[in-house]
Amino acid sequence: MVKIAPSILSADFSKLGEEVKRAEDGGADLIHVDVMDGHFVPNITVGPIVTKAIAPLIKIPIDIHLMIDNPQCFIGDFFESIKDRENPQDSISVHVEACIHIHRVLKEIRSYGIKAGVALNPATSLDTIEYLLDSIDLITIMTVNPGFGGQVFIDTMIPKIKKAREMIEGRNIDILVDGGVKADNARKIVKAGATILAAGSAIFNGTNSIENNIRKIRNALKRSE
Repeated sequence: MVKIAPSILSADFSKLGEEVKRAEDGGADLIHVDVMDGHFVPNITVGPIVTKAIAPLIKIPIDIHLMIDNPQCFIGDFFESIKDRENPQDSISVHVEACIHIHRVLKEIRSYGIKAGVALNPATSLDTIEYLLDSIDLITIMTVNPGFGGQVFIDTMIPKIKKAREMIEGRNIDILVDGGVKADNARKIVKAGATILAAGSAIFNGTNSIENNIRKIRNALKRSE
């Protein structure tokens, strides 16, 4: 079953705990946390203090997406923020563009008993992860240039998603698509090979409730079956 991962980038931070709890109660499969440092991407968001605050409030997995320079310096801090959950389905993903010795970073993430992931910007070739497939549990394909929520899905990323599905060759690796995901394009993204949809503004923004927005995406996927 395709999983839906609300991204807290678009949540109301004045009531973040309530927002993530409503997302869980509304049918979310995991919570996606976009971490930005103002260097690797042109925005600054949250750190381990925020993930530690929301971690006890929900039971579903937390996926921490590090869009930062030198992510190897912060893996331990982010794990500490979620370790009390003891949830082996939690994950930390790092960008291949930000890691010189990425095998070492992925090994450290897995050493904590959680899932390790890699993320790729739109212009980054899948060739960069050809020799990482035995070290990862998750591939995040950015379908916008990262940094801000509410951007438009880059349609030329559909072939990239398809190629990623072919690359993993039956391995137990999820493909998470992040950027511009909404009910209107969820079907084609899943058809291309995505197994997890990260959506921010499509879930947390607008006139509908969080629960209704999740349901809207879920219903769009059902119509594709």
